Amino acid sequence: MGIIINQSLKNMVTTYIGFGIGAVNTLFLFTYFLEKEYYGLVSFLLSAANLIWPFLVFGVHSTLIKFFTSYKTRGDQDRLLNFVLIIPAVAGLIIGVFGFFFYNQLLDYFQGENDLVQPYIWLIFIIALATSYFEVFFSWSKIYYKSTFGNLMKEVFHRLCISLLLFAVYFKWISIEFFIYGIALVFVGRSILMAMYAFSLHRPKFSFKFPKNLSPVLKYSSLILLAASVATVLLDLDKVMIEHYLPIENVAIYGIAVYIATVISVPQKAMHQITNPLTAEMLNKKDKAGLKELYEKSSLNLLIVSGLIFIWIITNVNSLYELIPDEYSISILVVLLISLVKLYDNFLGNNNSILFNSDYYRIVLGVGVILVVVAFILNYLFIPEFGIEGAAIASFIAFALYNTSKIYIVFKKFKIHPFTSSSIFALLLTAGFSLGFYFWDLKIHPMLNISIKAILAGTMYLLVVYFFKFSEDINQMIDKFIKRS
Repeated sequence: MGIIINQSLKNMVTTYIGFGIGAVNTLFLFTYFLEKEYYGLVSFLLSAANLIWPFLVFGVHSTLIKFFTSYKTRGDQDRLLNFVLIIPAVAGLIIGVFGFFFYNQLLDYFQGENDLVQPYIWLIFIIALATSYFEVFFSWSKIYYKSTFGNLMKEVFHRLCISLLLFAVYFKWISIEFFIYGIALVFVGRSILMAMYAFSLHRPKFSFKFPKNLSPVLKYSSLILLAASVATVLLDLDKVMIEHYLPIENVAIYGIAVYIATVISVPQKAMHQITNPLTAEMLNKKDKAGLKELYEKSSLNLLIVSGLIFIWIITNVNSLYELIPDEYSISILVVLLISLVKLYDNFLGNNNSILFNSDYYRIVLGVGVILVVVAFILNYLFIPEFGIEGAAIASFIAFALYNTSKIYIVFKKFKIHPFTSSSIFALLLTAGFSLGFYFWDLKIHPMLNISIKAILAGTMYLLVVYFFKFSEDINQMIDKFIKRS
């Protein structure tokens, strides 16, 4: 776990810097510098782009990680890299032509209450295409176990640029229209910078020759397209459907709650950048013992770290909402349900890497498609009835079913699971601290309240984890930190 801990720690630092900037944007700059409907517009455009980019990338970013180490010559590797460069362009051309001929129908869809979206529909495609190529070049760097720069670009760069754009709007240096176009330019620029870095690691010789074993490569890419689309749809379907059933400003209100909960995902995202290629290599080498150890350790370590973040969020959410305008307030139920989803995601460890780099991704695809249908039906039923809370309930049920099915599939096919005795204690510790500190509220300024509760809860939580030796890896990290101090 040495290389994993080292790279994951670097990725976690950059990811949290990015999330910190994003938190300032989400909770303060957007809420105070933009009108609520324009905040909702930006949230919708980005969510819609997230729904589209998996279809443009066609799964080749995952294909690259799975198959690259199986090719032993530079020529074969170059052909694979050329393949992953061409596919998004072809997919983009097809979808672009389709969008061009049906553009008027798209405009008609957004007529009425949310017609603010109409002038910016085409930006969804630009952001999606830029994101698809960014993911390709990020995977390009990960096959060389160089994920730090890509993670910096993925988590920090665009958020920092958006901060600057928001200040430019506030000081009236740019118009709101230019701000929205500027966001699209940020995503394009990010993709170009990532491409430059990827080519510095490996510049392939261009040719029109296809990689060897083209049939399994294409089959894997097409199925990963659908599987990745399932995960993306489950993440952003609720926001898009909120826009359809409710005024667009509700997308911004819901988006704030989701962003707060998404902070829990940071450890999992950071560790995934390095465990994904390592898992692929273990599967290619049929290292079952190493795979089992990695599965258990990644699950436990992520659960412990994300459990602390969960405690901080749930126990301080009321104080956090006191810091932003009242019109963005929301039920604690929404934050709780989405936070539980993110905590469950962390508990899976490298489960996704095992499934999507193995021969069993087809099963996940079938389950995922069913659950997308379930999620759509649940949102269709719950949003008109319960509003934003209905979207949270629908997402919680859909993700709980999806994650449970993935644990079952890995257990059934590989005879391994992430559960350990330490996992149970970590869950009980998280629940106990969450309940204990939630009802303890200091009658002081929200920022002081958050700071005091976070320091006390964090210190006590880490002491329990350390002295009861829940995780050898976390204890080693704490020991190193103490020695350096």
